[in-house]
Amino acid sequence: MAGRRVLAVAVTAAVAAGCLVACGGDKPATDAKAELQIWVRKPPGSNTEKTDQQLAAAFTAKTGVPAKVTALFDDFETKLQQAAAQKKLPDIVINDTDRLGGLVKQGLVREVDRATLAGQADLTPSSWQAATGADGKIYGVPFSAQSFALFVRKDWREKLGLQTPKTWADMDALAKAFTAGDPDGNGKPDTYGYVIPASTKRGYTSWYFASLLWSAGGDFLTGADGKFTPAINNPQSLAAVQELTKQFCTDKSVVPGSVTAETTQAHPLFETGKGGIYLTGPYNMARFDKNLGKDKYEVVALPPGPGGKSVSLAEGENVYLMAGSANPDGQTRFAEYATSVDGQTLGMAGDTDGNVVRLPVNSKVDTAAVRKDTRWQLFAGIYQDGARYVPVVPDWTPFRQSAADTLNGLVADCAADPKTALDKLAQTFTDELTKQGAKA
Repeated sequence: MAGRRVLAVAVTAAVAAGCLVACGGDKPATDAKAELQIWVRKPPGSNTEKTDQQLAAAFTAKTGVPAKVTALFDDFETKLQQAAAQKKLPDIVINDTDRLGGLVKQGLVREVDRATLAGQADLTPSSWQAATGADGKIYGVPFSAQSFALFVRKDWREKLGLQTPKTWADMDALAKAFTAGDPDGNGKPDTYGYVIPASTKRGYTSWYFASLLWSAGGDFLTGADGKFTPAINNPQSLAAVQELTKQFCTDKSVVPGSVTAETTQAHPLFETGKGGIYLTGPYNMARFDKNLGKDKYEVVALPPGPGGKSVSLAEGENVYLMAGSANPDGQTRFAEYATSVDGQTLGMAGDTDGNVVRLPVNSKVDTAAVRKDTRWQLFAGIYQDGARYVPVVPDWTPFRQSAADTLNGLVADCAADPKTALDKLAQTFTDELTKQGAKA
């Protein structure tokens, strides 16, 4: 409880700090030569951090504006709150699109004047959607987009004489075969079907579940014009939850320990042969090619669910221009460079695992010219054919976290009743919508 109180104090202080710099309080004198402090949510020392460093260096070489990249991964949001409380916000943050609402709510980002941004018309409409707040104003500049697909151990599938899954029933049958059929041939019961990052941290359970939910015809919320009602307990949503709990509880085809696994723990489970089916993003291809072998797995679209569709979660990253910067002109110039053809191409990093731009948001980028790996086109097609961003509410984070807590509880306690849990979650959603002024 003490830790929670400390975090609450930090959050309260962060709100005050954000409002101070964004709501007309004391503002630092501007300095067009001030070094831009850029925070990225990347593991320190990773190839993705190196690409971000290269992007910043190229920006400085082109504009003369100095820039320093700081890579943080664990507890990124907490560290940002602490920086806000100390009135030491970075100038730029590159982070997930679904973090926009929370940043706006706390006054930590400044509004973006899209009309004055060089090259803004070249960015795709869907990417601008992910940079737009519930009030219709823009609070970030699109940087990267992505969708998700199934990574399947092709060698295991072929050894067991099974076909690429075309339905959820096929997918579950394959997962059960990977669990019981000794696909690696070592004579030990040490393989499983699904790799699932089902930790509650950062809301991973609901993040993973979104694609299943929408493919089943369910939803978190339903509504229009910024006014919503809960849909998480409707029959279609319940069917999606029952599919997830079936994998954990009935089929027992999920790698043990998944209820506490974040993505950093989930990735190795696939590449070391613990699990054979992983719904994840294109950023893992270069890594798995190196650590597992390109010939041992295949990438296919998630099969259509009970809703008759295959709907992937759409997400990505925005460049957030943080409030109170001493160099607002430099902030804007960095955003313009990062979204230019040169910036996007550099960020794509070819076919390597250093990519920080997964799918480019600049429509003038020739993806095929940058990447020779045609599997990227599968993800581009999934994104273009109806991938969905999370609902645009003032702050998505409480919904994502409460959904993750509920779903994690259901897969951790197989005796729990999904309908009862979802009805309770729907009430939590209603309360949060009311709190945010977004209830229909």
